[in-house]
Amino acid sequence: MTKADLVEEVSRALTATRKDAETIVETIFNSVVKALRNDDKIEIRGFGSFRTRRRRGRIGRNPKTGARVEVPPKRIPFFKPSKELKSLLNAPASARQTTPQPPGASH
Repeated sequence: MTKADLVEEVSRALTATRKDAETIVETIFNSVVKALRNDDKIEIRGFGSFRTRRRRGRIGRNPKTGARVEVPPKRIPFFKPSKELKSLLNAPASARQTTPQPPGASH
């Protein structure tokens, strides 16, 4: 699924204009990025959580020349799926819904 597909889904679900749906999707993505930049954890119940992890600096090799290269320490985004999401993905095909309900919705 691409970002455009996601915008289309939001537009259809809310019966909103494509422009409004695009604003909603952009706002959500920007909020996630802003929180991760501030080292905050984002937790979406029934879906999963986002956080940053730190990677230590190391010495790497340039694959083309074989020269040693110093790789600086950095932060990387990390996603941990919820138990509910894992069970939905691993449910037998007969138990899966064609359109998943939002977290917290009754089945």
